[in-house]
Amino acid sequence: MAFSAAALARTRAGKALTRPHNWVQLAVGATGYVINLAVYTALLRGAGFHYAAAATCSFLVAVTNNYIWNRLWTFHAQRAHVGWQGLRFLIVALVAYAANLALLSALIAFGVDKVLAQAIAVILVTPLNFIGNKLWSFRVRR
Repeated sequence: MAFSAAALARTRAGKALTRPHNWVQLAVGATGYVINLAVYTALLRGAGFHYAAAATCSFLVAVTNNYIWNRLWTFHAQRAHVGWQGLRFLIVALVAYAANLALLSALIAFGVDKVLAQAIAVILVTPLNFIGNKLWSFRVRR
């Protein structure tokens, strides 16, 4: 079976790639990823924090960034009461944070460099975080 751009365009994924709002969601997630790694690395290597403390601080900075941009830009049409939506976002973020910290600790225990371990852990929990926010925190109410 040959792969072609036309075949991809007919798939659900192909159709999703043509929707601008999906690219906006990806951009917000990418900024959170970069912020998380930058803060984590600065605290770990620059300030001498333990990896778990650095991961916690970088999580707090990145999750704040992501909530603000998701609420104001990405999911602006799905805004609900700021308190309830914020609480749902925080719950999803805390679940993703717990998974991130578990993966980070496991990767470091296996000898992976601490910054590389955080980069991998964040990538692995991103789908959980994205799905939780898309389907629950910022779901479309009809």
